[in-house]
Amino acid sequence: MDKRVSRLRRAIATRRKISELRVHRLSVFRSNSHIYANIISPEGDRVLVSASTVEPEVRKEVASGGNVSAATLVGKRVAEKAKAAGIEQVAFDRSGFRYHGRVKALAEAAREAGLKF
Repeated sequence: MDKRVSRLRRAIATRRKISELRVHRLSVFRSNSHIYANIISPEGDRVLVSASTVEPEVRKEVASGGNVSAATLVGKRVAEKAKAAGIEQVAFDRSGFRYHGRVKALAEAAREAGLKF
């Protein structure tokens, strides 16, 4: 089993529980170069809000998309966009990644910006 398969196997239980709860899901994906955050509808069929280090506005503010400061900025942006879309409460889906470093920074920044999870 490679790293990707192991990570996705770890993510299955979380996604199953979130689908039972029928709430919006804040899904995080990180690569070596970038970090992405999407808020997905309770049905799981569409992305309602997204933010990432690939966006031109974010790229102007950070030198590298693969660090904690970039993740913090993405967390704030996704929370602001969610509040504008009328989304207050979400369930955090870390996609099998450990809750530390960039994933933790994104989650804490989203909480500080007013998103509840």
